[in-house]
Amino acid sequence: MSENIDVVVIGGGYAGVMAANRLTQRGDVTVTLINPRPNFVHRIRLHQLVGGTGAAVVDYREVLAEGVRLVVDSAARIDTVGRCVELAGGGAVGYDHLVYAVGSGSADPRVPGAAEFAYPIGTLEEAERLRPVLDAAPVSAAVTVVGAGPTGIETAAELAEQGRAVTLVCGGVLGPYLHARGRRSVAGRLAALGVTVLEGPDAKVTAVACDAVRLGDGRELPSAVTIWTAGFGVPDLAVRSGLSTDALGRLLTDETLTSVDDVRIVAAGDSAAPSGLPLRMSCKEAMPLGARAADTVLSRIEDEQPAPLNQTFGAQCISLGRRAGIFQFADKSDVAVWLHIGGGLGAKVKEFVCKGVLKHLAEEAHKPGGYSLHRVSGPAKRQELLRAARRGETSVVAGQTV
Repeated sequence: MSENIDVVVIGGGYAGVMAANRLTQRGDVTVTLINPRPNFVHRIRLHQLVGGTGAAVVDYREVLAEGVRLVVDSAARIDTVGRCVELAGGGAVGYDHLVYAVGSGSADPRVPGAAEFAYPIGTLEEAERLRPVLDAAPVSAAVTVVGAGPTGIETAAELAEQGRAVTLVCGGVLGPYLHARGRRSVAGRLAALGVTVLEGPDAKVTAVACDAVRLGDGRELPSAVTIWTAGFGVPDLAVRSGLSTDALGRLLTDETLTSVDDVRIVAAGDSAAPSGLPLRMSCKEAMPLGARAADTVLSRIEDEQPAPLNQTFGAQCISLGRRAGIFQFADKSDVAVWLHIGGGLGAKVKEFVCKGVLKHLAEEAHKPGGYSLHRVSGPAKRQELLRAARRGETSVVAGQTV
């Protein structure tokens, strides 16, 4: 009879749940998922929680395999010598292999007054903190959303659709990922909702007060509620554990998602930096990375060489309130192309995607090993960048995201 193998997954988001579910396909593997919350957070619906138009919490019984042991606690440190995860609440969980999937959250704004007066919404707790603040503010009160990525756009549209006076401060261009055609479509919808969009280098917040924001050109905008959506950060668990990370704190791995320091640690999702060339932070990339991380662990258990990362891309979808949205197509290198689906059909596609994410996780829970999107042929661009890195052309790779 074979010896039991303990695998610990840190982080119960899209990547962590996918990895944990997939690992249950072996009967001799015991899977433990460590997560600070007892429920799954559907992060791509946090803007709906803020707007009061939907929930963002799902019972783990809907998406997590029955065989996975859930430990509701935070990981304080990874002891790589003793092969255990020390818990914030006390005690430790031992492992033979570990999947590092701690995800991401709001970035430190580093703008005077932002930490005191702005409301980030990168986590469930942050969104829940903001909700009563909005409820208490008059509908006519000025709301400023800082950051024009998907979260900022979605939040601005969600609140404007309810009749709120919203200003979206881009700090650059609206929807930087989008193709010019898709950007025009989003701008048109925001204008129809009454959102004031401020773009360009001068539209960068330099200070936040309790009732206003200051821009780079010296303008001051009245703001009863300031919502901060600019940028993402990752937990510092890897740093605290003495593991190698990139400048943002993501765990450095090779192309099999294995830590450059420890062959028994594999990373997935937003907290992974394979070959120092991380993928775009999103649930769309997190789930395939979770599946790939699980496959790497299973290959090592079988004493086989894990397959390298080979991930494709294809789109980004953004809701624009409950009645409109955009599905922006992209090529395999994650570069937006001219084609997009907008309007009411775009909203339906976005809703289909949101439901489909949970469906993928639930299907993997019931039939582990069935998910296969991570095996679709990936872009040649990544291989070109990796070859450049091997030739010592580090300037080609530095700062790239594929």
